[in-house]
Amino acid sequence: MPFPNIDPIAFHLGPIAVHWYGIAYVVGILGWWRYTLWLSDKYPTITRKDIDDFIIWAVFGVVLGGRLGYVLFYKPEYYLTHPLEIVQTWHGGMSFHGGLLGVIIAVALFARQRGLTFLQFADVGACGVPIGLFFGRIANFLNAELYGRITDFEWGVIFPNGGPLPRHASQLYEAFLE
Repeated sequence: MPFPNIDPIAFHLGPIAVHWYGIAYVVGILGWWRYTLWLSDKYPTITRKDIDDFIIWAVFGVVLGGRLGYVLFYKPEYYLTHPLEIVQTWHGGMSFHGGLLGVIIAVALFARQRGLTFLQFADVGACGVPIGLFFGRIANFLNAELYGRITDFEWGVIFPNGGPLPRHASQLYEAFLE
């Protein structure tokens, strides 16, 4: 089946283009926040205030870590010669691995500041991560990126940059298995 013609821009707010990918980040982080608040009521190893206060740390960890991870892991030579483009996230380029490292660092610093152990906070916080990963993988599908191997299954998708043969929509597999 051909890839559906999906515009990566969901809508415009005046001159600002709001991308599906950005919406996925916002919904994923808010979903993490609500779910971990619910967990903190059931398992009070961390407080609701801790979770409320950590959300800004999480945003910085995900975004800064994700961007720096992309810059360092995927295109370091390019960004060494174009350093001003490092902050231009609207051109794309985020790394799951960098975002993960960014959040791990944020959790470690936050827990230390609050007098919690890393595992006390991470144990509850990690439970909400699949919500963010779900929305991130849906955004990967909408952007026609990170597709899977060539397949002869009838639900294979012909991605715009994936060549003429159908491929697994691995982004959707990963999203729904989160």
